[in-house]
Amino acid sequence: MAAVRVLRSWSRSTRHLSCVHHIQMCSSVHVVKPKYTCLFGYSSFKFSHPHRLLRTTSTVNGQILQFKLSDIGEGITEVTIKEWYVKEGDTVSQFDSICEVQSDKASVTITSRYDGIIRKLYYGVDQIALVGKPLIDIETEALKDSEEDVVETPAVFHDEHTHQEIKGHKTLATPAVRRLAMENNIKLSEVVGTGKDSRILKEDILNYLAKQTGAILPPSPKSEIIPPVIKSETIQSIPLPVLKPKVFTGKDRTEPITGFEKAMVKTMCMAMKIPHFGYCDEVDLTQLIKLREELKPIALARGIKLSFMPFFLKAASLGLLQFPILNASVDENCQNITYKASHNIGIAMDTEQGLIVPNVKNVQLCSVFEIAIELNRLQKLGSANQLGTADITGGTFTLSNIGSIGGTYAKPLILPPEVAIGALGAIKAVPRFNEKDEVIKTQIMNVSWSADHRIIDGATMARFSNLWKSYLENPASMLLELK
Repeated sequence: MAAVRVLRSWSRSTRHLSCVHHIQMCSSVHVVKPKYTCLFGYSSFKFSHPHRLLRTTSTVNGQILQFKLSDIGEGITEVTIKEWYVKEGDTVSQFDSICEVQSDKASVTITSRYDGIIRKLYYGVDQIALVGKPLIDIETEALKDSEEDVVETPAVFHDEHTHQEIKGHKTLATPAVRRLAMENNIKLSEVVGTGKDSRILKEDILNYLAKQTGAILPPSPKSEIIPPVIKSETIQSIPLPVLKPKVFTGKDRTEPITGFEKAMVKTMCMAMKIPHFGYCDEVDLTQLIKLREELKPIALARGIKLSFMPFFLKAASLGLLQFPILNASVDENCQNITYKASHNIGIAMDTEQGLIVPNVKNVQLCSVFEIAIELNRLQKLGSANQLGTADITGGTFTLSNIGSIGGTYAKPLILPPEVAIGALGAIKAVPRFNEKDEVIKTQIMNVSWSADHRIIDGATMARFSNLWKSYLENPASMLLELK
């Protein structure tokens, strides 16, 4: 009888009843596939084509939610707002980019957890935002299921829903590309990405915009250099120039130290408390240069740029296996030494945001080619200021390729809690004597080591340097140690 009463109440409110086999979700509409359908009050109703039952939703008054800045990790309590991707009044969906923040360790893109309308931005660009405090106010729509099921024709889904929402595919694009699409009112789901894993590139947005407007993007004009016209008239008299006092109106400016610069201040102050020991040597890279020239086309065919750094890192890892004290750390009171099992070797990079030191994880397990792949990835992320926290933490040993900019020698500072670091100078062609006392052309690179003299003595540093040097001067010898 209870079932009969339920059926009658449904019949009075909706004039029909649907018995549902299973429900398939699609965007904000619930698509119901009926196993069978019983109709009340419409005996003459006939199906001329397959129908589906759609469950509608009704909207009640929206509510304002405070979107708080969540914990980023690594003990970070504050960040700097670098860029807003939305403004007050914009409509956003889940996973849409809200803003980009900069901590003292990494740059992070904050995404929305709600669908709604931006009502308030709590911070401006370059202001400090605190973890756990409100970042934005967002007005969301509270949805309630209606008690009415209606018969509708089969839904015709747009290509963009098929691509992005139904299949659960998330559009891949950088914040800069998303911003470009938003400024031109372009839906990313309508753009076909040509990057890796269908990632949408800037060129894809420009090509899509050109197809929509029918315009051809003109090449940037090149300025022509017009040589000055020299008059051949004879100058009879040249008056002496009269120097007038110049008034300079420039003013000094004061800026706060933020981001990576703030992290460098903290790290370098800790580094200066360590008693450093320095050791320098030169390495003949003539044989390594020849080997690299042979391997470059092979690596390039696989889409990887092969530099000298993969060889330097692999040789350092082989040396650390023989001298594990250089891959260790000490506590603040220098009472305990922790020997690190993984060789997470950092590489100092010069970027627009300042000096950053990402590291290649587990070098002891990687081949030279695998190290090159990871270095290519880190360099691309570093140039785009998109390195994550995991990329720049956990280092156990560091190499600084200062020679790529210039210079021969350096005095590198140890990055706590590490105990050793090496600085590589520029590679230069210089004359040297061979075993027959003949002058030959050699490719020489100077290396400068710094070690924590509290636990590392000069002999240990020298022996490690000699072993590292032997691997690079005779790269074929590394084959005996590779696994």
